[in-house]
Amino acid sequence: MAETALAATPVRDAATILLVRHDAGAPAILMGQRGAGAAFMPNKYVFPGGAIDPCDAEVPLAAPLAPDCVRRLGNAAASGLAPALAAGAIRELWEETGLLLGAPGAWPVPVPEAWRDFAATGHRPTAAPLAFVFRAITPPGRPRRFDARFFLADAADLSGDPDDFSRASDELSHLHWVPMAEARRLNLPFITEVVLGEVAALMARGEPPGPVPFFDNSGPEPIFRRLD
Repeated sequence: MAETALAATPVRDAATILLVRHDAGAPAILMGQRGAGAAFMPNKYVFPGGAIDPCDAEVPLAAPLAPDCVRRLGNAAASGLAPALAAGAIRELWEETGLLLGAPGAWPVPVPEAWRDFAATGHRPTAAPLAFVFRAITPPGRPRRFDARFFLADAADLSGDPDDFSRASDELSHLHWVPMAEARRLNLPFITEVVLGEVAALMARGEPPGPVPFFDNSGPEPIFRRLD
């Protein structure tokens, strides 16, 4: 019975930001540690991110995702989900780290409750700095499952001090900038290791993101493919 329940766990759309800074020599990436009592990936170091909130679809972005990102998001773009994924990634970054990826401006619509603190800074979220670089669906049998899209962003596009975590929630502890070369030594989930490897290779090549790796666990057999 328990195995059947786990297999039937619904898959939720989620978004994550890999925030990288280049102002201190070697590239460093922002990571934090999930709590020991977390239901999903306890004690693991992860990137800021989480499930999409229904209100994320109502957020007026200051600038949209790049056309290449929208195209590679595929069905999510066709269904109108792409802006919500970008907004959700930015909201999760704000909630979990207190860092703001936005542009100054007033909101032309009523502000959803989950976005009030963000809007109070006088900014609207901007998706222009985000590059879609990875997608993964959590395998069956896990207590929580996500269809997660990973976005790469440069800390230079933040509004504010990248070392100021004073407005962060307590969802992630030990928030810090980890040199890319050292990040894989942390206690990481398997998929986080894979994403780090892909992004490190991408940055080493010095090229814009190309076809997006996709770990597809939506069916009975896992499939790895790339999204053009």
